[in-house]
Amino acid sequence: MITGINQLVQAELDGKERRYTWRKTPSQTTTAGLWFDLSMSPGRPVPKYWFDAPPATAKAVTYTADGGLEHGGGVSPSEKYLRLTTGIATAATALPMTLILCDYLLYYPSVDDSVLDEQVMDNTVTLPRYTDGEGVQVIAVSVAGRTGGARFYFTYTNSEGVSGRTSQICYQNTSSALGVLQNNGQNNNASANAFCGLQDGDSGVRSIDSVFMLDADVGLMTFILVKPLGTSVIREITAPAEKDYFMESATIPRIYDDAYLSFLCLPNGTLAATALMGDIKTVWTN
Repeated sequence: MITGINQLVQAELDGKERRYTWRKTPSQTTTAGLWFDLSMSPGRPVPKYWFDAPPATAKAVTYTADGGLEHGGGVSPSEKYLRLTTGIATAATALPMTLILCDYLLYYPSVDDSVLDEQVMDNTVTLPRYTDGEGVQVIAVSVAGRTGGARFYFTYTNSEGVSGRTSQICYQNTSSALGVLQNNGQNNNASANAFCGLQDGDSGVRSIDSVFMLDADVGLMTFILVKPLGTSVIREITAPAEKDYFMESATIPRIYDDAYLSFLCLPNGTLAATALMGDIKTVWTN
């Protein structure tokens, strides 16, 4: 575990650090104020489409099987950490834009917006990392378009292992762009939180048990359990925005072996035809 600057500097002097580039060129016409999942955009890494498994059946996500941002191979028994990220956009249309780097853990594909009966999730597969669920959050990603405005909620098992917990009611937005988070509220610019609200007192999720649509619509959502690792902001196009997690954060995020990493973003306009690029630097202990 990295606990001080001397240990960090020594690890870098020993060559135990790597830097990897990424580039995304979204084709989707996104909307100001609605969170968007960059993993579904073309570029490097290749997109991940969250409907490639049996509906409502939990599937674990790993770098080996699914890709995601490069962060280096396995280093166990050492521990790997996120040193810094950079990001820049080729157009100012969507800026300023917040980015949240997440470890994507488990997903439930293709939950049907048209079904008003309880949709029970199959949890034969469990979390591959952060197995206690502490700090694990839920996003609902659009994988097939809808009219919008419908409401939904889900029941889940929290990080204490208590089942039957109930999320807050979420309102779907009206965006037709695939990859838009559907827990964003009915109105644009009302999406300060990228994640579905949990029951009061809960800090994380181990699994989703059931999904309930309160209003019928067409469309499909995929629910993904993610662990947020860090937040950064691209403010303008003249220089890359760098976030040094060791210098600027209270803790330096750990990256587990085989983690699937990607960004959630909150654009201030459309991302279509805008290239986003940057890099990630990781470092590991002796």
